[in-house]
Amino acid sequence: MSIGIIGLGYVGLPLAIAFAEVGQDVVGLDSDLSKVDSLNRGESYIEDVSSETLAGLTERIRATTDYTDLASCEAVIVCVPTPLTGSREPDLSYLRSAAENLSGVLTPGQVVVLESTTYPGTTRDLMATTLETEERKAGEDFHLAFSPERIDPGRTDYTMRTTPKLVGGITPACTDRAKEIYERICDQVIPLSGPEAAELSKLLENIFRSVNIALVNELAQLCDRLGVDIWEVIDAASTKPFGFMRFEPGPGMGGHCLPVDPFYLAFTAREHDFYPEFIELAGKINQSQPLFCVTRIERVLNDNGRPVRGTKILILGVSYKAGVGDVRESPSLKIVRLLSELGAELSYHDPHVPTLTDTGLSSSQLGPALAAADLTVIVTAHPEFDIEEIVEKSKLVLDLRGVTRKFDADHVTRL
Repeated sequence: MSIGIIGLGYVGLPLAIAFAEVGQDVVGLDSDLSKVDSLNRGESYIEDVSSETLAGLTERIRATTDYTDLASCEAVIVCVPTPLTGSREPDLSYLRSAAENLSGVLTPGQVVVLESTTYPGTTRDLMATTLETEERKAGEDFHLAFSPERIDPGRTDYTMRTTPKLVGGITPACTDRAKEIYERICDQVIPLSGPEAAELSKLLENIFRSVNIALVNELAQLCDRLGVDIWEVIDAASTKPFGFMRFEPGPGMGGHCLPVDPFYLAFTAREHDFYPEFIELAGKINQSQPLFCVTRIERVLNDNGRPVRGTKILILGVSYKAGVGDVRESPSLKIVRLLSELGAELSYHDPHVPTLTDTGLSSSQLGPALAAADLTVIVTAHPEFDIEEIVEKSKLVLDLRGVTRKFDADHVTRL
């Protein structure tokens, strides 16, 4: 028997690797044929999985676009995207499509686990109702559970094995079967009362971060008006050994979870006549942070006698976080768009993102780009960046990540 995984992105592919490494055969399914072909050649397309690692597991991992290949799997784990629509409401089209296709090949006794982040009730109301038929019931003829993914791309101190795994099934038997599956790759699997508790736990984890990031971003805007160094304030508060957790300001949030999850919870809350104003406000603050950063860029240029229009601005880092190439919901994209609308001559450098398709821009060589730019803006501070070199070779620097704090230079401004 093998493990099936639907969706071979930043969540699904590391999951496939984890199961293959413990001797499980894996059938990975994705609608993107280029990903399927790449995996079957043993070539990885995400940073957290090297091609060398993947190539050593090609006998265990087989990629496909055909749902019938999942019929013989012991378990099927769903890891498809759950983005937002243009109106910032949940887009479950990928999940609904996966469930409908899986329904046609589901076999008795199979375990189905949803890992895609979503609002409470999705596993029971969407997955169960789509997979069930008159002859096939969840908890009786097949097992269904939710287990939130907890992958932090680029992170090495906590792995798939060492990060506790939450599982909530439609029935206690569903929870037990899903728990048994994950115990093959995780040291600790924590059973919950049901899928709703597991779904909401994931939202709480990320909304906790979202709210605190919004708090420190708003404080950064206040410090800017007061003429107080936000970084000094954070460093000072961090000396308290209890009751304080350090969060740092930046250009905004990105990725597949943090910018999305508050809106997922707000959506389901409104359906129950509850309005989570605190959570929604945090989302609005973080969504507006790139605009504040563009205002800071305008002011830095104005203080140096330059308009935005016609000025050569170099953006350093366009992915949503350091060390990865994922640009989903990246604040850099909004900053690039806003500056372009203001007439700036833009370029960018990012060792993880060779091209930005929607903008027509490609990553420039760092040395020549620094020399040509009138202003260098550090948006995502990749570990590969030599900050001292960036400071020395730039005419003006605006640091949105606080990585230049040890350099005392008149031409450097920080958020």
